[in-house]
Amino acid sequence: HLPHFLRPLVCPPPPPLLLLLLCCQRRERDLESTSRLVEVMAAASGWLVNPINFSENLGSGFGPERGGALKGRGVLVRFDSLVRHGERRSQGLRWDAGRHGRTSGMVVAASPPTDDAVVMTEPLTKEDLVGYLASGCKPKEMWRIGTEHEKFGFEVGTLRPMKYEQIADLLNAIAERFDWDKIMEGDYVIGLKQGKQNISLEPGGQFELSGAPLETLHQTCAEVNSHLYQVKAVAEEMGIGFLGIGFQPKWGLKDIPIMPKGRYDIMRNYMPKVGSLGLDMMFRTCTVQVNLDFSSESDMIRKFRAGLSLQPIATAIFANSPFTEGKPNGYLSMRSHIWTDTDNNRTGMLPFVFDDSFGFEQYVEYALDVPMYFVYRNKKYIDCTGMSFGDFMQGKLPCIPGELPTLNDWENHLTTIFPEVRLKRYLEMRGADGGPWRRLCALPAFWVGLLYDEVSLQNVLDMTADWTMEERQMLRRKVPITGLKTPFRDGLLRHVAEEVLQLSKDGLERRGYKEAGFLKEVTDVVQTGKILQVLSAFTSFILLGIRNIMCFYPRRTKLYYLFSFTTYFYKIPNAISFIY
Repeated sequence: HLPHFLRPLVCPPPPPLLLLLLCCQRRERDLESTSRLVEVMAAASGWLVNPINFSENLGSGFGPERGGALKGRGVLVRFDSLVRHGERRSQGLRWDAGRHGRTSGMVVAASPPTDDAVVMTEPLTKEDLVGYLASGCKPKEMWRIGTEHEKFGFEVGTLRPMKYEQIADLLNAIAERFDWDKIMEGDYVIGLKQGKQNISLEPGGQFELSGAPLETLHQTCAEVNSHLYQVKAVAEEMGIGFLGIGFQPKWGLKDIPIMPKGRYDIMRNYMPKVGSLGLDMMFRTCTVQVNLDFSSESDMIRKFRAGLSLQPIATAIFANSPFTEGKPNGYLSMRSHIWTDTDNNRTGMLPFVFDDSFGFEQYVEYALDVPMYFVYRNKKYIDCTGMSFGDFMQGKLPCIPGELPTLNDWENHLTTIFPEVRLKRYLEMRGADGGPWRRLCALPAFWVGLLYDEVSLQNVLDMTADWTMEERQMLRRKVPITGLKTPFRDGLLRHVAEEVLQLSKDGLERRGYKEAGFLKEVTDVVQTGKILQVLSAFTSFILLGIRNIMCFYPRRTKLYYLFSFTTYFYKIPNAISFIY
């Protein structure tokens, strides 16, 4: 219900470092109304604003490092930056009064998940590996939310995937303009780092943000918005767009560039030996995942079981990959289907999680049985595909005989396991397709409402307690094809999803951060049974012979669809672009 002239400021959420100047008279009623207006705008835009301070003098200069202050006629409005883990950090542009020039970011050495800084002199034991997982336990007040999301980059003029040289230019420009540190592998820039955020490249150049662990969904969504703003600001100047979807809809494997990362060379050679779709997984999929904490082993078990049971529902709600090389592929989530024939030794629904004996130790035993990919030594990846981490623990690894693993090697190994829910020192929910930016905020909201609220979590466990292994596996197999219309017991999966979504909403409301609004996008999906708007647009116009569909998101407008038609009937669009 905001006035029309204010809507462009809050829909879509504004870029980072929005500084709003509100001028009013110094009367108490005006100050109250101004404060209320700022709170409404902050809530509507998904930005978290600390309590607003009004005073005559708040010091000279302003910037997100120390809190922004703007002096108007008679009133001063102060916007503190987002608070993360008790520290003030900017979410986007970082600058201080008196510093007008850009700073070039630092260069970080080649970076796998962890480096090999420690040399072991005694073998690791299973207890060490169990202790590593158990060290992730945190009290509830320290639980955080981590979000990772990927997207396809493409040349706006040709719609072809970005080449590595273009990606390198993009990374260098983002580092220079927004003060990120570069991550290098040899002479190649392969990512960026800023605080606890990382930008990385997937095998086919998919652009990924691994977000910082944050306390609220408002902070999470602000981080997403900041990242997309930064990327778009640079990409537009280069003629680059980004596609939010779960599977590459136009180009074949031969058209996808290969990123210069050593671990991907090893995986690319190994994947065809263990599944028919592994290369498609590497080069043509994009996902969104949410990382959540646990307080104890029993809490981990409960969340793991709830997450696995409901993962097919998340897949159905966020399904967004129905096209392959310009044609319908018969799936609502091709990305999810691909994981069923990638490498069954390291993927799937993990039935043993529902055994009475399950705990950290049982997950360690499972991970030890998963064949290795590589070992990282002296800034290089050593091919150890198919070998046993158990042999590594005894110094008997054929690729590096006599060497013993470190906990860093164990952590690296855990990143090469790809079940629907993955355990590290936190739990990763991995079942959703990549999608448009509003869905990037909706997925963490969905899982936080279910798993971070004790009442909702227990209700989920009660609801799914009598689901059999066969039923869970059936959902995993059928949902990528039929989504929310998958038959389940006496109804459809959509009916279960409605109940689950209500539990999530209730859980968010009990958290007390006014986060339930982030579920609006998926609420519409579940209530109507429709999938993403872009897919609805395709479905509606296929018979009219769309050849090109461009979906774009200008800075100050809502989402619009621009259709160009050809004279050919019953043709499937062969060019798609969805620009953030």
